[in-house]
Amino acid sequence: MVGIQGFGYLGQALSAGDIYAALFGSGMLRPRHDRFVLSPGHYVVVFYAVAAELGLIPLAELERYGLDGALLEAISTERTPLIDIACGSLGQGLSGAIGLALASRYAKDDRHTYAFVSDGEMEEGQLWEAAMFASHHKLDRLTVVIDANNSQVDGPVTFVSTIEPIADKWKAFGWQVEDVDGHDVGALVKALQSGVKDKPLVVIARTDILGRMKCFPPTVDGHFVKLDPPLLQAVVAELEAANA
Repeated sequence: MVGIQGFGYLGQALSAGDIYAALFGSGMLRPRHDRFVLSPGHYVVVFYAVAAELGLIPLAELERYGLDGALLEAISTERTPLIDIACGSLGQGLSGAIGLALASRYAKDDRHTYAFVSDGEMEEGQLWEAAMFASHHKLDRLTVVIDANNSQVDGPVTFVSTIEPIADKWKAFGWQVEDVDGHDVGALVKALQSGVKDKPLVVIARTDILGRMKCFPPTVDGHFVKLDPPLLQAVVAELEAANA
């Protein structure tokens, strides 16, 4: 998809691919039943890949990713299929997810709400207000997954602001916390299954913005990758070799 125009959010897909495999590939998140909130809208490319793999959207739609008039826009919007809340401004997704989780509680249905957020959003005050609210209301059918890849548009998160220790902060806010290797699908699945009664769950997935791939030169901007033909061929070759 990113190779169509030669640039885009490939880094986010490589960073979060294993997270989405754990969420959707394991059958844990039931599409069209459970709720899914995408807080960082530029991550939607990895959701499209998973949705196509599961037959939820036509595979042919991937070939028009990011083009004018395409169903699958480069950054998610209210038009994005199958996502309950797709955010533009960062830091807002958890607040929306809490609304969905409360609605399910009042409706007495069995839906679970999952919110995917980025570590850069830990710099937003709104997120921490929402975290406090969710814990106070004991929303144990709410799960947050954080892609902790230390990357944001202005550079490494550690350069922009100090957000660690993330795990201790979420624990202090009353959440059940799991801190795992975000490229280990088995560890992610186990963490996602570790929820406890009366506490929302947060899974901190420690990842690499380029998915620990070796073909990228050290000068590449992982937040918005530019793919010239040689680099595109190298990326595809490494991915295919890893899955052979």
